[in-house]
Amino acid sequence: MTLLDFKRFAFLARMTGLSLLVILVNAKVASAEALDSTINEQVIMLPVIEHGNEFQFETTIFKPPGNGPFPLLLMNHGKEIGDPHKQKRDRFLAISREFVKRGYAVAIPMRRGFARSNGTYTDHGCNMADNGHLQADDIEAALVALLKQNWVDRERIIIGGQSYGGLAAMAFGVRQFPGVRALINFAGGLRVDGRGCDWKNSLIKAFASYATNTSLPSLWFYGENDSYFDHPLAMQLLNAYQSAGVVPELSAFGKFKNDAHGMAGSRDGVSIWLPDTERFLQRLGMPTSPVVEIAEMARPPATNFSPLDNIAAVPYLSNAGRTGYRDYLNKASPRAFALSASGSWSWASEGDDPSDRALASCQKKSTVAYKFFSIDNDIVWVDTTTPIAN
Repeated sequence: MTLLDFKRFAFLARMTGLSLLVILVNAKVASAEALDSTINEQVIMLPVIEHGNEFQFETTIFKPPGNGPFPLLLMNHGKEIGDPHKQKRDRFLAISREFVKRGYAVAIPMRRGFARSNGTYTDHGCNMADNGHLQADDIEAALVALLKQNWVDRERIIIGGQSYGGLAAMAFGVRQFPGVRALINFAGGLRVDGRGCDWKNSLIKAFASYATNTSLPSLWFYGENDSYFDHPLAMQLLNAYQSAGVVPELSAFGKFKNDAHGMAGSRDGVSIWLPDTERFLQRLGMPTSPVVEIAEMARPPATNFSPLDNIAAVPYLSNAGRTGYRDYLNKASPRAFALSASGSWSWASEGDDPSDRALASCQKKSTVAYKFFSIDNDIVWVDTTTPIAN
């Protein structure tokens, strides 16, 4: 960055009231990944203090129009295999969009050691109860920092989480934090593969211990074909939790695509979790009616360029590219396949809008203009000057 660029960012920070750090982070993120302006997406480095130590958590924020204060959903991410610092920031776009529609702000902090958050990820091995409490420390630190913002309604807070974030949310429930109304658990838990760890029983004990120290209502979602926490395990977690006298609401839904563990991150999962969540929030006296109109994601119209499964019709591709398109056809919607005249191609599937990821990946491979060939089950290619191979 040049000195002139820095001065421009500093001026923008003064004019908008945002910190220079917020402006710089948003600029860096925007250059690599388009921010969703329809729900006012912003990425900040949230300064937090935890056990006397200072950290910065990479935090994604979505807000309705206006100054607030808004009810807050603080949503928490899971843990992928590998180095946590290489994990991408979570956005939970489908969940965030539905909550923003209903007037909520959504904050998704990446916890210590994840993505661009500093600090080091640590855990307690097979001790699931302590693992949850350790992550809940990060949730509390992030929430305390967020409550300093005047757009947050301090009296109407929901804590949610998926996978490891769901376990962390349940652990956070024992803290009786002022203003927190409820917990939402999307396939919460932590699996530890390897010898000497009976992680399932440890997880059951963790849920039982959390229930003895909370009175917060909670809503749980576990799918039949969840590769981590299936229905039998979910029922054991439920029985352990309600044995302490706290009865959560369990939505034990059926199979979801190839793996129900990803339901919360998919736009196709909205029809599963939203009806139960609306009823749950309504009983709590929390907002449930849409109050913000959000523009639908634009997408090219379907064309008659070729049948979807005519692999030979895809222009510019090498044999490896045609193999890639064949793999793409075996993926579930939502999905998108992009390519350029240079022969570069990329596809993405699942999540809220895989077309963004497909284009971003394709752009890294080629400076030549790229376009979509297919989105979901439609061909959207319009270059009729390219001959179709026989």
